[in-house]
Amino acid sequence: MTVPRSRDVISWLLWTALMGIVTLLMIQMRDRIDQVHVILIYLLVILGASASGGRIVGIPLACLGFLLIDLYFQPPYGKIADGKAVDFVALTAFLVTAFVATHLLARAQSQAEEARRRAVEIASLARMGSETLRAGRAEDALGRIAAVIQTTLNMSECSIVAWDEETNPAPGGDATPLGIPPEAMAVQKILLPLSVQGRTVGLLTVANDVPVVLDPSQRRFLDAISYYAALAVDRVRLVAEAEHAEALREANRLKDVVLASVSHDLRTPLTTIKALAQSEALRGNESGSAIEEQADRLSRLVSDLLDLSRLKGGGFAATPELNTAEDLIGAAVRQTRGLFDRRTLRTLIDLDSPALVGHFDFSQSLRVLCNLLENAARYSPESQPIELAARRENGSLVFTVADRGPGIVDQDVTRIFEPFYRAQNSVPDAGRAGLGLSIARTLAEIQGGALTYSPRPGGGSVFAFHLPATELGADVLEQPT
Repeated sequence: MTVPRSRDVISWLLWTALMGIVTLLMIQMRDRIDQVHVILIYLLVILGASASGGRIVGIPLACLGFLLIDLYFQPPYGKIADGKAVDFVALTAFLVTAFVATHLLARAQSQAEEARRRAVEIASLARMGSETLRAGRAEDALGRIAAVIQTTLNMSECSIVAWDEETNPAPGGDATPLGIPPEAMAVQKILLPLSVQGRTVGLLTVANDVPVVLDPSQRRFLDAISYYAALAVDRVRLVAEAEHAEALREANRLKDVVLASVSHDLRTPLTTIKALAQSEALRGNESGSAIEEQADRLSRLVSDLLDLSRLKGGGFAATPELNTAEDLIGAAVRQTRGLFDRRTLRTLIDLDSPALVGHFDFSQSLRVLCNLLENAARYSPESQPIELAARRENGSLVFTVADRGPGIVDQDVTRIFEPFYRAQNSVPDAGRAGLGLSIARTLAEIQGGALTYSPRPGGGSVFAFHLPATELGADVLEQPT
């Protein structure tokens, strides 16, 4: 804060009056006192004035003392520099001594004041650290930092809010432009952006009832504290994101629990409905067949939901064994024969590559291939054949299912393996809940494999199922079948 100029004027008037009183007293006694005593008394008055008002009071009084000594205490009295060449040396020494003493005293006071201000800065930073550590919540720590800034700068208002320069316009009005104002600029409000790693995270607002000028120590403190305030704002954001993520995880867990419970409870009534539908169908009731078909559809959905919940809970365990690609493809063709009554399924096995033998769980891998074939049959036109192929690629067996369906648009590629997700170009009410690909990928991964998608040249989709391959060495050939 700046010191009012009226205080300097009052101080100068008081010390000038004191010097006048001292001068009058010494004039009454100048026949009994030596000139050295006069000089020492004036020096004491000048030092007192310098200690009270600084250079702005001490230097004028030193000049005034120079004139008073020459005028009233060096004969001939009442004349200035008239035949006083020798005494002028003493006056010059007095003036230099007064100037040097005033300067040294003012510098010592300035250093002491600077030390005091730095002590206040350190105490404020220490208090801020203590208040921050004691705060249980990130929002509380932010409020306490604002309180420390307000009391340290002696401002009437201080607030810290989250703010993003990319989504919010810069504040305007009569406020100072963003940043600490230039030195010697009187301001009533300061808006300081808070940044962490080059990213603006908040805004610090400091205001006072009357315009003020920040001294160097206050500017230093504000510059240092702004970084800690930015960290506090960023901590609030991170805590909020962590709480949101935890809420999402808990909601997801509860969803899995509900799905597993509901799915399990649905199996019994579905079994009863299917039995009654079969009984009605045997009596010639055509509605019985339709009811049975819909019951089977619901049973598949319930089974997928149960499997999904078990997979997420780690309830599926893979038991890899030595198997061949030909056996897996043959089993998949047999199990999905009903899907290809009116369409063509081509099987392609690369016989030129090394033996297609791998170490994988046969039943889980069979389910993956069946899911992929069922998915291809659902979306591919009946006139277009579906290709099921197997080949060896580096250290993996690669099974591919290629169709001529509508394919997957680019924005859906990263999400097609998510549970319950349907692609934008999928057929409405295709008879599934969007769980087949998610289950298939999880079953592939628990065996150390992978399931990927790529667009098929000419249109359609290609799903590649990767499994660990095995070299046919002597130790493998000796294993019992």
